[in-house]
Amino acid sequence: MDQALIDAFRATDYLVCLDEVAWASIRIDQPLPAPLQALVGTRSWGFITACNPRSEACSPADNLTAQRDLLAALRAWPQAVIYPAIGVGASGWSEPSLFVIGPDLATLDALGQRYQQNAYVHGHGVEIARLRLLRS
Repeated sequence: MDQALIDAFRATDYLVCLDEVAWASIRIDQPLPAPLQALVGTRSWGFITACNPRSEACSPADNLTAQRDLLAALRAWPQAVIYPAIGVGASGWSEPSLFVIGPDLATLDALGQRYQQNAYVHGHGVEIARLRLLRS
């Protein structure tokens, strides 16, 4: 993964849908916004997608199928709390995502690898959001 792609991940606005009108924005290397801190408490969390494996554009149909599969995998994890989300890049790139509370780093890594993602965003409790690189 080249530096330009890493920079693009770092410049992305990771938006979590809290309800019909309210969104919270996660930024890498920044603390979680207060509404998300209240939801997360002391648990681990991740912002992950199954769309566009290897950061290569896929068809909307393929992305939808993969995203539904990811959602089903997360729902099978009994402690997971899942919110719809979207990553919006500075260049206008966007992709549906999920904000999930509960799964540990090993679980998130396995899901990221399963869906061939280059990276995802994660944290624990109210610590800062971190970029987790899965491919070099």
